[in-house]
Order: sequence, then C-alpha cells, then structure tokens
Amino acid sequence: MDRRTFLRNVAVGAAGLAVSGRSSAADDLGGVRAEIEKRHDEAVKRLQQWIAQPTIAAEKRGIEEGCDLFIRMLRDAGFQRAERIPTDGFPGVFATLDAGAPKTVGLYFMYDVKQVDPREWSSPPWEARLVDKPGFGKVVVGRGAVNQKGPEATFLAALHALRGAGRKPPVNLILVGEGEEEIGSVHFAQVVRKPEIAAALSKTVGIYMPFAAQDPDGNVTINLGAKGVIELEMIASGEKWGRGPSHDIHSSLRAAVDSPAFHLVQALATMVSPDGVDPAVDGYFEKVRPLSPEEERLIEIAARRRDEAREKKQLSIQRWVRDVPYREALQRMAGRPTVNIEGLVGGYTGPGGKTVLPHRAIAKLDLRLVPDMTVEDTLQKVKAHLAKRGFGDIEIKVGGAYPPNTTRADSAMIRAEQATYRGVGIDPILWPRLGGSWPGYLFTEPPLELAAGHFGLGHGSGAHAPDEYYVIESSNPKVQGIDGATLSHVHYLYALAEQQA
Repeated sequence: MDRRTFLRNVAVGAAGLAVSGRSSAADDLGGVRAEIEKRHDEAVKRLQQWIAQPTIAAEKRGIEEGCDLFIRMLRDAGFQRAERIPTDGFPGVFATLDAGAPKTVGLYFMYDVKQVDPREWSSPPWEARLVDKPGFGKVVVGRGAVNQKGPEATFLAALHALRGAGRKPPVNLILVGEGEEEIGSVHFAQVVRKPEIAAALSKTVGIYMPFAAQDPDGNVTINLGAKGVIELEMIASGEKWGRGPSHDIHSSLRAAVDSPAFHLVQALATMVSPDGVDPAVDGYFEKVRPLSPEEERLIEIAARRRDEAREKKQLSIQRWVRDVPYREALQRMAGRPTVNIEGLVGGYTGPGGKTVLPHRAIAKLDLRLVPDMTVEDTLQKVKAHLAKRGFGDIEIKVGGAYPPNTTRADSAMIRAEQATYRGVGIDPILWPRLGGSWPGYLFTEPPLELAAGHFGLGHGSGAHAPDEYYVIESSNPKVQGIDGATLSHVHYLYALAEQQA
C-alpha cells in the first residue's frame, strides 16, 4: 500500500478512535492528511538534516550543536517554549506547547546516538542517503534513523501538518529530552526532577516516546515496561592486583609472570553459568519477581502471533540459547536478568602479532535488571561475588544505571494506544517488558507515578548496528512509511484527548 492509499484508507478507521463513544474531531482529518502528503519532502529533509548532525555522547561529539538543532526543530514545530537545561553532563531539553486543551500529554525525546565505524556501512552514516531496500521500499540510512531521530522527526511532522491545516493539537504537550540516553541517561534525573519541570510533568496523563513499532510483517507490539540497566567497566591491572606487570612486557616472561588479562577473563567466567548463558553472581536472582500469570498469558499469545523465523533472520541467528523453544525464549527475554559483555580489550589489537604480556585489560558489561531488582543491591552483589573469589582488586567503574519500569495495561495511555492501532486495522500485541532499557522509571516511579511507554507506526531497524534505516516510502503493504506514521501520531493525540482516566 503506498502512502497516498494509506492516508485515504486510514479515515475508515478514524471513527474507532472516538473511544469515549461520542463524535470526535478526529473523524474529520482530511485537511491534516492533505498537509502530510504536501509536506512529505519537507519532513524527509528535516529528518536528513537531523541525522547529518552527529550527536555521540560517548565520544563527546556534536552534542552542543545537536542540542541547538533539536531546540530549533521544536520551536519550528510550534513549541512556544524550548530551552536547554544544564546538567552535570550534557544538556537536557524542556519544551512546552500550550494548545489551550483540557488535557496535557508528556513526551520523552533523546537527541544522542550510538557510535559508528563508517567502514562497516554501505552508505555513509551521516549522509542520510535515501536508498531502495528490497522488501521495504525507499528508506533513509544513517545513524539515528530509527533510534530515535526518525520516529521523533515523524512526530514533529505531525505537529507541522496540524498547524498547516489550521488546527491546534488536541492536547497540550510537555517535552523532556536528553543527550545522554546512549550512555545510560547519567544526568537525566537532574532534568526531570527540577521542580518546575516535575510540576509540569505531574499534570500530564502520561509520557510517551515516539517509536517505529511495526515489524516487517506489520505486527505492532505495545510494551508494558522495560528492563533496567547497569553499564559498567571491569578493569584488571598489574598495579591494582599487585601481581603481573605495571606496563606491557615481552610475552616470553609469561612463564614466570602473572597475566592481568587472564585474571579478568577468569573473573568474568565466574559471573555466568559454565555455558555462558545465565547470570551466576551470588544472590543475583534473590529479588527477581517471577512472571505473573497475566504476563505468562501475554507471552503465550505473543508466541502464537509473532513470526519466529522472521525474528531469527532479522537477528542473524540460527537458534536460541540452549536450543530452547520459542515460547521459552520469549519468557527469558521478558523475565530474566542478564550479564552481557559488550566489549573486551587488552594489550595489542592491531594488524599482525605483537608478543606482549599486557599490564591491563578492560571488559565493558551491561547488566539488565527486571522487577524487583535495584541498581545498588545488584552492584553490591557483583562486588561481593568478585571479592569472595579473589577478584576484589578488579576496579569497577559504573556509567549509566537505572531500574526497570512498568505501566499498567489498563492505564489511559495504553488504552489509547490500543484504540489508535485498532482504528487502522491493527490488533496490537501486549508485551510484558521490553528487553532493552530506557529511563522510564523517572516517570513511572514516585513521585510522578505516571504511565509511560512507546507509540508509533512505521518500521526501521539496525539500531546500534551498521546500515541503520527508517522506512520513508513503503513498498511493503503491511508496513507504513513516514506519512502513515505521521498520521498515526495525530490519531493518537486525539485518542489521548478523549480517553477517560
């Protein structure tokens, strides 16, 4: 289905969005649909401009320029107020759009992206080139295309279309953004908990993050939460250990000198089961809340509806851990905490060999947390586990860290999502918990205690990987391009305006 056909056909389901049972202004969006179509090229160029500005927190690259561009884009889209919020790290952003509406909706945006190695890309990561992708149509390729600049730019396109059609948004908007999501949202709490911002957020019906939710088969999943995360480095060195060299030495001396690199490898091996699958840190599962019967029911439904073969192909894998069946793999993704090695570096890694005994080795890890695990308790367990086994000398440096979050399926935010998707003929899959992480706990936990989640049609993939893409003009009849995704945000805002608490 091309974008024009979708924009016409979506009107058929618009009446289904009037979830309160009364007539809705959302039933007559012909002018908005015309604006979306007219502004298609403008929306694509806006996204390309945003991708072309590198914003890599981990490399301290382009963040100031990226923050300024982000603020300009918010103002251009109609936010009356959009300003940087200083933190002890990179700046956050606070923006407001007062539409004079009875209800207010919160938005979470991020403007930073992951690192890139341009040698791994078939299209330059900052060029934002439009390419034809078999099975999908025309896509934009670039870092941040789907995570998260594409979906976010799509939401901004919805505001431009509403204004172009002479309409105000049906809800007021409060937006908080950050430039540190990809390094663990280290200072984002300083933004959200600033008294003025916390007070504004407390008046919202909930917070949502624009998202490209469609799988290639058209399925849409609504996540009812996300795992928490701890990103850390484990560093073994001859200096701290008191064994091995304090600088790299010739490898012939290995027969008589200890190896900090092997010391680190042995420490890592104690943290997981012998096959490397399950966490084996002492007490790691003590606070893990088992999946509830309702969560198990949702997983059972998802296992029947999702396409296992397609997921394996998309993940470039042949089997799940221990060759478990699909349903068990889904249970693990929703309910199991993890210990993962992101990177492992020590000694010489250039071309050819260099016979050295390294004095230092580093492992970068992420630990995914599930309810009711906490950051502090988990870190203490890791440190105690290592110390008990003779690895207390290994230095642990924590980057970003925060707990999991959960939103009730009967919240107004989730009900409005379901109504919006169903209004365009999609029956969404409810999923207990996103396997990844985002700092939604700042919204769902006290003092705010708001519903928080993700919403959006459209498709993209390759987050954190080469050739990241976002579909612009879809040739896949089951997947919407940027125009259909833009219209979905308009409908969602109307559904939120009409949803009863």
